[in-house]
Amino acid sequence: MKIVVIGGTGLIGTRVCNNLRGLGHEAVPASPNTGVNTLTGEGLKEVLQGADVVVDVSNSPSFEEKAVLEFFETSGRNLLAAEAAAGVKHHVALSVVGTDRKPGNAYFRAKLAQEKLILESGMPYSILRATQFFEFLNAIAHSGAKGEATHISTAAFQPIAATDVAAALTNVAVAEPKNQIVEVAGPDRRPMVAFVQEYLAFNKETRDVVADASAEYFGAPINDESLTPGANPIIGAINFETWLKTTPPPPAA
Repeated sequence: MKIVVIGGTGLIGTRVCNNLRGLGHEAVPASPNTGVNTLTGEGLKEVLQGADVVVDVSNSPSFEEKAVLEFFETSGRNLLAAEAAAGVKHHVALSVVGTDRKPGNAYFRAKLAQEKLILESGMPYSILRATQFFEFLNAIAHSGAKGEATHISTAAFQPIAATDVAAALTNVAVAEPKNQIVEVAGPDRRPMVAFVQEYLAFNKETRDVVADASAEYFGAPINDESLTPGANPIIGAINFETWLKTTPPPPAA
């Protein structure tokens, strides 16, 4: 099959393209770097010619409230229209666990708007909602900084390795459309603060980590259900300790 991966040069997209090629499919990475821009529509008609499946793992360059909503709505409309015109048979999108449970988070609202466009498009689809990536823990740790300490929520957390997200997306892309939302999460569930403490300690960062039940997640309050999957999610193979030991440390600030 010809499978076009929108955002195919990024963290997840590169892995998905490699996985698909390993299975014998024609995987085409599409991004502004390759001359395809979903915001303007540039290159969409050409890259989708003959495509069987589209996997959308694109992301907004800005997380500012207005900009992120405009990105996902405009990109979504342009992409879905171009797919319909090209006769694409399956639209696969990566979303986030909790999009429907965190109205206070602008990014989650934008992802929910993207999902709504897909559901209403009439295209055969599969939406994979993933929990937060292990690769985001450094940003999460810094987001809670207050003076010499970092305040992190005690809410339940079940993050996942980017490699496992890509594997799940690959499996979804080569299967028949599910016409539903599926969730994927990591194998370890514990308080968010515990992951951050272990991550910083492993990377020999000495700042204090404060377990703070009132700490927000990028500007929004969270509880045990906010960022964790529902019943019967796909579970990734890579646990947190394995990921820590096989991942380069973050760049020095």
